[in-house]
Amino acid sequence: MLPTAETVLANATLVLPGEIRVGSVRIAGGRIDAIDTGAAVPAGALDCGADLVMPGLIELHTDNLERHIQPRPAVDWPHASAIIAHDAELAGVGITTVFDAMRVGSVPSCRARYRPYARGLASELLELRAGGALRISHFLHLRAEICSETLPEEMAAFGPEDRVGIVSLMDHTPGQRQFRDEARLKAYMMGKNNFTEAEFRDHVAALKDLRAQNGARHEVLALAEARRFGAILASHDDTTAAHVAVSAGQGIRLAEFPTTLEAAEACRAEGIAVMMGAPNLIRGGSHSGNVAAADLAGPGLLDILSSDYVPSALLMGALRLGDLWGDLARGIATVTQAPADAVGLADRGRIAPGARADLIRVARIGGAPVVRGAWVQGARVA
Repeated sequence: MLPTAETVLANATLVLPGEIRVGSVRIAGGRIDAIDTGAAVPAGALDCGADLVMPGLIELHTDNLERHIQPRPAVDWPHASAIIAHDAELAGVGITTVFDAMRVGSVPSCRARYRPYARGLASELLELRAGGALRISHFLHLRAEICSETLPEEMAAFGPEDRVGIVSLMDHTPGQRQFRDEARLKAYMMGKNNFTEAEFRDHVAALKDLRAQNGARHEVLALAEARRFGAILASHDDTTAAHVAVSAGQGIRLAEFPTTLEAAEACRAEGIAVMMGAPNLIRGGSHSGNVAAADLAGPGLLDILSSDYVPSALLMGALRLGDLWGDLARGIATVTQAPADAVGLADRGRIAPGARADLIRVARIGGAPVVRGAWVQGARVA
């Protein structure tokens, strides 16, 4: 995306690092050129009418692209169209940088089989990006499924040129982490796949055998591949202090969706940033029975929000945290500055001279956030 000519967003309620201030932002050459204080609207400036102006949101983990690719069971929507629609949806809800989550590591042989898809989809996304078809900044987040058959060959198909920014270690073996309550897993799998009791037992046994056979070597491989890509490492669904201790030993500094207060407290002690789902916060609890995001926010154990499966939840959740904490700048930082810092993006996530001009203008109408404008490197995209 080419930088645009000078733009001034004036008479705005600016969300700056650690403070809220009425003022204006001048954009030039795709960067933030200057920040001024006061409600004045210079000639040619856009009068924001006291709307919030904040950094563009940074999404580290979203499954939203998969929803566009498969809008109904067994429907494979044309991928280019799906990617473009996903990109436009994110721009429209204020997300200007996204790490698109794609699973690597498949189980093509089991009853509830799932096959490799990430390499092909990533190539299509990167080709559209190179062709200028996308509005916002896209990176890849490879979700490395430890309990799988094909992880080595799937990860080997990626390289440093693929914009892999995050590799998360996923372990969905029944009986632990996200699936520690096998009764919940049973209800989910029997509803989704029409399993009989016997088929469900066989499925669980097969996955546990797969974990025993491949788990240790897959963990080692995923760590090595993340280093090869130059990607940040993340854990997923840490449940116990022991899980967190292993993560810390592996060099992990980002924990996605810890499932218990114990795990979140252990992350804080180890200096590992805690990311929780905005839908969890907005709904008042986890849909899978794990710890509520609000229960971590209260004692200060929540650092970053992710929209997870509802893109519009990201901005809504950040504003909800701002209200909960009585500190709007702190709430917005969970979806701007904190995720940027967690993945080493020093050029964005804050309104400061020299930063990328990734900005959004937001009004709150009837309690709901409305994105009235979004700019990526100074170019308006929504």
